[in-house]
Order: sequence, then structure tokens, then C-alpha cells
Amino acid sequence: MGMVEEAFRGIWPDREIKYDFSIKYSGKFKGYNANVKMAGGKIMFSLSRNWKQISKDIKIGLLQELLARLFNEKITTPNIDLYHIFLKKVHIAVPKTKTEPMLEESFGRVNEKFFAGIIEQPNLKWNNSSTKLGSYDYGSDTITISSMLKNADSEMIDYVMYHEILHKKHKFSSKNGRLHYHTREFRSSEKSFPNSAVIEEKLKHLKPARSQAKKKFRFFKFF
Repeated sequence: MGMVEEAFRGIWPDREIKYDFSIKYSGKFKGYNANVKMAGGKIMFSLSRNWKQISKDIKIGLLQELLARLFNEKITTPNIDLYHIFLKKVHIAVPKTKTEPMLEESFGRVNEKFFAGIIEQPNLKWNNSSTKLGSYDYGSDTITISSMLKNADSEMIDYVMYHEILHKKHKFSSKNGRLHYHTREFRSSEKSFPNSAVIEEKLKHLKPARSQAKKKFRFFKFF
């Protein structure tokens, strides 16, 4: 029995398998990201090449997580729990090779002021997103900030940086087969940033389109 079939049986032991499964390791993913697609009777998994060296039990947890999302079912298994533990710890081993001077300065200010300097600096980079001002990727331990903020006040950059560091610190929780990133603890910590409501109003004006201007800026959602 193949690994995907084993993952499937670990969730639905009595359900008939009516699909052809395939797994492809791809270099287009950063960190430990992955996705799954279904077309007709085929279910195709694409995994970052980094997954090749990871233990089978953890990979089965990843496949089960993707299957649960694909079929929109709330599922928890021992393998999924193992996968979540891995995801929360993987940042320790990720090389820290990317940085940008302005982002490094912002990270340093925020880290010292709100976290007593104890948060390890992740990879830091800009991107050209016009719809998402900040994101944190667990698999590559990377905070990415939109280049729209390059000419913004340092307070605005620091606010977005603070939000992303909170993701690094608090990770996520799992409940009823769903991952939750903006937990109660996260929201409580988020309120500690001074003048957050005023800063969010300023950030809205960075949006390039009127339809987006009314939205609060969005943050990273895994997968």
C-alpha cells in the first residue's frame, strides 16, 4: 500500500478508495509548503523537495491534513498531531540567510520593545504584493513585508512587523480539525501595540484599489 493510501486509510478505514493518487516533489515551493488538487478521479499532491528527507509518519500527517482540507472535513489523527508539532519546531533548523537592512532595523526595534529581544530573527524580505502587507511562513521561517511600506512611517512598518512576529511566537492551535492562527492569546497580544487603530487607518490608504481600501489588511494563512 502506498503512502497516500495509508494516509487515506488512517482517516477513513472503511471508505472505498476511488481515486488515483500521485505525489510530486517540486522546487517551486518554499520551506515545507505543499498543496493538493483533484481532477476527475485523480488526486495529485505537490510537496516541497524539503519533504523528501522527512520521516514517513510526519509526511502521512501532512497528506492527511491536505485530504481533510480537500474534502472539507474536520479531522484529527495522531499523524496530523505529529505534523503540527513538526511545523511548530521546524523554524529552529531553517537557515537564516535572507535579510533587508530596513526590515532588520524594524525587527530589532519591535523585538526589543515588545519581546525583550528574545525572538530569534527569521529570514526577512520584501515582496511586491499589493493585497497583503505582511506574512509569516512557518516552513521557511520568513517574514515578508510588502514593498508598499518602503516609504511609510517606521511606526507603520513596525506595526506590520509586530503582527508577523506574533505569528512566529504564538504559532497556531488546532481545534476540531481546523487550524487557528489568530487565537485569543494572539488577539490579546496584538492589542499591546500603541495606537493600533490609528495605524490601521493609515495602512488602508496604501491600498491601490478603492474596493480593497475598505478592507483591513490581510495576513498569512498557511497553505
